[in-house]
Amino acid sequence: MAALPVFSVSVLLLGVCRVTGYTLTDQGGLGREFDGIGAVSGGGATSRLLVNYPEPQRSRILDYLFKPNFGASLQILKVEIGGDAQSTDGTEPSHMHYPDDQNYFRGYEWWLMKEAKKRNPNIKLAGLPWAFPGWIGRGKNWPYDFPDVTAYYVVSWIIGAKQYHDLDIDYVGIWNERPFDVKYIKLLRYTLDKFALDRVQIVASDNLWQPITYKILHDVELLRVIDVIGAHYPGTQTVQDAITTGKKLWASEDYSTFNDEVGGGCWARILNQNYVNGNMTSTISWNLVASYYEQLPFGLEGLMTAQEPWSGNYVVSSPIWITAHTTQFTQPGWFYLRTVGHLEKGGSYVALTDRLGNLTIIIETMSHDHSVCIRPFLPKFNVSSQNATFQLDGQFKDLKTLQVWHSKLCTNTTKPALFQKMSPITVSIHQFTLIHPFPPQGVNAYGLLNGNPLWKDVITAGPDHGWAAIGTSSFEFAQFDNFIIEAKVQ
Repeated sequence: MAALPVFSVSVLLLGVCRVTGYTLTDQGGLGREFDGIGAVSGGGATSRLLVNYPEPQRSRILDYLFKPNFGASLQILKVEIGGDAQSTDGTEPSHMHYPDDQNYFRGYEWWLMKEAKKRNPNIKLAGLPWAFPGWIGRGKNWPYDFPDVTAYYVVSWIIGAKQYHDLDIDYVGIWNERPFDVKYIKLLRYTLDKFALDRVQIVASDNLWQPITYKILHDVELLRVIDVIGAHYPGTQTVQDAITTGKKLWASEDYSTFNDEVGGGCWARILNQNYVNGNMTSTISWNLVASYYEQLPFGLEGLMTAQEPWSGNYVVSSPIWITAHTTQFTQPGWFYLRTVGHLEKGGSYVALTDRLGNLTIIIETMSHDHSVCIRPFLPKFNVSSQNATFQLDGQFKDLKTLQVWHSKLCTNTTKPALFQKMSPITVSIHQFTLIHPFPPQGVNAYGLLNGNPLWKDVITAGPDHGWAAIGTSSFEFAQFDNFIIEAKVQ
């Protein structure tokens, strides 16, 4: 059988991995479905300077963000549904300044979504309001007094995306890091379905795990209409109620850390450990690109920096390549293996498969001092040099080679190595070796499995001609690969 392609992707700070004691298998079922790695443009005006970059620099920046198999290769783009209000680093315009006004060409998010789709037609698009125009609440800063008006406003943005820009929005949220309203969420689902937008999934509530999960567990209709529970800066942890709902769990905004080497370490930790610790199948960075003035709040917190359109200068930062370790070797719709977890001496590993025999392993061994997150807070822990051996089982046991990409983030004494392709690793074939002397009587017998002793000093009692068997205790049918029997006669 020809070897199937396998990718082993290592994100390292201290030493890794040649690995004993960790089994990767699809036997016994798979873990959760992978939904993709993404980033946010907005919240607000974080991509403001990007649109003003000259060519070819602008296209190169977009390639680093969205082009498959090139840079970050992002799989989700989440944008602000502009609300005519200052929402962090600036204001993004609404598509409806007042009730009778509709204009789907304001701002740059439409342009950005089209550029992302141009590079990756499969990228998922999400929209979320950070603010609403004053007329929504009839002069009050509260969108839930007239939930039908708010639902129409948000759904109009989704319809306009398709009608004027041929953009299909895949996910829509409620109100960024603000209270949610159960009646509004249900009405939003009703309005989406009314306009044949049943494919659009609802993410709620883009704040904390609670109280949304409590409400879902105690309201059957709310359980039906919400597709994804999205939490912000969860610190790689979830709550049991969220898991009990059976819904997809996302870190729907995360990272928010300077895009230097330490920030790259933070991003590496949470990309892996959000799933290992918290069952989260998507992590979305705030923000996409630091394309706003550095002096504004949360300066330099994108996956890369592009804040000088007048000079054309931009910086491809380490988080771009940290992202690539996952996104260039997976796609939404792949599945995590159940056999993922923490390394014995610090770090974590995840493995994903497309169920067609392809396997991706991502390993991170970020030391705490070099992976501190501004948001979220992550507890201190120790990492030390270690060897690890992964045993491939199930449909992966016949794989012959592992392709390897490696990053080593900079410390005070080392130079960074970002997303370097290494020499392939040859996978050792599992060999079962039995050594058993048959005659003469009274000779010690011993057995080895993969070179490890199974038994020794067993006295044979005959006969002169004998046999040896390996199988289950009930003599059921068994399958053996690369099985060798070796008999030594004294």
